[in-house]
Amino acid sequence: MERVTMLANPAAGHGNATGAAERAVARLQERGVDVTVVVGRDAAHARRLVDDALAAGTDALVAVGGDGVISLALQALAESGVPLGVIPAGTGNDHAREYGLPTADPDAAADIVADGWADTVDLGRIEHAGGTSWFGTVMAAGFDSLVSDRTNRMRWPRGRMRYNLAILAELSRLRPLPFRLSFDGGEPASTELTLAAVGNTRSYGGGMLICPDADPRDGLLDVTMVRSGSRTKLLRLFPTVYKGTHVELDEVSTARAASIRVDCPGINAYADGDYVCPLPVTVSAVTGALQILRRDAG
Repeated sequence: MERVTMLANPAAGHGNATGAAERAVARLQERGVDVTVVVGRDAAHARRLVDDALAAGTDALVAVGGDGVISLALQALAESGVPLGVIPAGTGNDHAREYGLPTADPDAAADIVADGWADTVDLGRIEHAGGTSWFGTVMAAGFDSLVSDRTNRMRWPRGRMRYNLAILAELSRLRPLPFRLSFDGGEPASTELTLAAVGNTRSYGGGMLICPDADPRDGLLDVTMVRSGSRTKLLRLFPTVYKGTHVELDEVSTARAASIRVDCPGINAYADGDYVCPLPVTVSAVTGALQILRRDAG
């Protein structure tokens, strides 16, 4: 690596990203790498800055923050051939966890960028009425997206407690949702689900192994479908997701496909933790769409 563009989100990780970015810049400069830092006023401005940097030429785009800033980077990097570097500084860090990146050591993460070893992996592509969106980890719809909807509407309290209160509120309204799913262009099937998660990688939500067998190199997406109209059963299911053993329960079924059509009236899709669009969507695995900088597997 000779010159890189660094995309920083100062708000990530409750403000930890600023310190992580400073340490990473210093370490990269020690390694002889020229660093240009871009910080957008908002997501749209940041995307314009990233597009300008890619057009001007850069050896890599380095995202400092959590999965949200990585998601923004992916919209520009998908199928571009320009590698993604990651300095983890978020609260979830599911991309970093999947690819074995150090989550508490910006200097070590910067060394990985400077070394410049890139792994070729798949991305998920979401086609919807508003266009196309890319994701690296999991797209989810159903109970968890309803919780995210409610969390985004709430202004108090701050932090994790707001999310926890949103879960309790949505549990009180728990009901089966009328999904229609189609795999690899097959006939749509109607089914009542609590949630459907489509995984390019294994985890979301800071280590919840919702799609425990997903492999971002197989050209396929893993789908986890939960059927549970019981609040008690759903609460009992949550702890098992951190081990990935929920897929052994009767309320859970899985599938694997290159393309999935997902529809459910009134439900939004979220990917890499961020809002994407209302359903319906068509989600596809795009083989080799991303180069990601990581430790040399050899």
